[in-house]
Amino acid sequence: MSIEPIYRLPKVIELTGMTKSSINIGIKNGGFPKPIKLGNTRCNGWPESVIAKWNQEMKERINDWVW
Repeated sequence: MSIEPIYRLPKVIELTGMTKSSINIGIKNGGFPKPIKLGNTRCNGWPESVIAKWNQEMKERINDWVW
């Protein structure tokens, strides 16, 4: 059994191309997945699979867009 990597905000920004502000707005309005808490600290992050799924969904939406 392997442990899934958890991405912190700088990596999520890199992978999605979004800004910190855009991610926070997306979390608030339900357009971006909420992070998970990491232990008893103020740290949080996103599982690799959650970001991969979100990126795939965004690519599919773009491909479905009629220009």
